[in-house]
Amino acid sequence: MELVIKNDLSEIEALSRFVEAFAQEHHLAPKLTFEINLALEELVTNVISYGYEDQDEHEIRLTLHIENGRLRAEIEDDGRPFNPVEAEPPDLDIPLEKRPVGGLGIHLVKNMFDALQYQRENGRNHLILNKEHVTVGTG
Repeated sequence: MELVIKNDLSEIEALSRFVEAFAQEHHLAPKLTFEINLALEELVTNVISYGYEDQDEHEIRLTLHIENGRLRAEIEDDGRPFNPVEAEPPDLDIPLEKRPVGGLGIHLVKNMFDALQYQRENGRNHLILNKEHVTVGTG
């Protein structure tokens, strides 16, 4: 399944509906559906909030695919280059009130998925999230 949204936070609702439709089509467990939705929402919110240097309309392309028990989620955008795979993990030992803002969402995504891959190609960011051993129901 594929969804194209604009770089506007109001599009997060469409993203959520997209994930729900995908989950229903593949009979995914509620916990997995929640994880997919949370991860994509976090990553797309970051793209919308920090990825663009202008106020122009941009497209963000999302793809979800399951094959042989492996979930693949892709986010493609034309924002400024950013590789979340290389993002430093937050120091969770620092008290919350002393921690710098940011980094927790990406840390959470890295812990929910088995592998993240990033590449910059033709002026576009391509982020791929993989989750192994996904159980697909039959109805």
